[in-house]
Amino acid sequence: MNTLKLTPEVLTVDNFQLFGEVFSAENKESITINDGFASKFPDIVKLDTKEAEGETSVHIFVAKKRQFPLQITMLENHPFFSQTFIPKNNTPFIVVVAPPSQEPVIENIKAFITDGDQGISYSRGVWHFPLISLKDNAQFVVIDRKYNSDKDSMKQCNVSKIEDVSIYVELSL
Repeated sequence: MNTLKLTPEVLTVDNFQLFGEVFSAENKESITINDGFASKFPDIVKLDTKEAEGETSVHIFVAKKRQFPLQITMLENHPFFSQTFIPKNNTPFIVVVAPPSQEPVIENIKAFITDGDQGISYSRGVWHFPLISLKDNAQFVVIDRKYNSDKDSMKQCNVSKIEDVSIYVELSL
């Protein structure tokens, strides 16, 4: 069995564009609102949840700290909607991704580390490992398509097991 070691690279708008969007207030234009007591950074990320009359939903995830090296044993994707992660409390996290395809292409898997202020939005169909938190009980605001059991018949999530290669994320903090 082959082994693939991933060392997360610093997340940037450019190096993540194949997988979705990186967003933060840094280098963005704002408008002053609320009589000067707030700045608004409008339309910071595009959400893609409207497939088959879908609705957008906001969640809070509370994540457990991962241990490294971390073995990547599967990737998942959401073929009909984007999924956005916004860290609370300046919380860096790691994302492991592969571009959209029928199944994840091992050679195209990448790992990124956020700076704690950055959020990410996976484009629909992007393969990704579940949330990789560097802190225990870290909170994330997650925005994606609301699952409505009464009217949704589409598959919400595909899971692909990784069995032919051992993939590890290595991190030294």
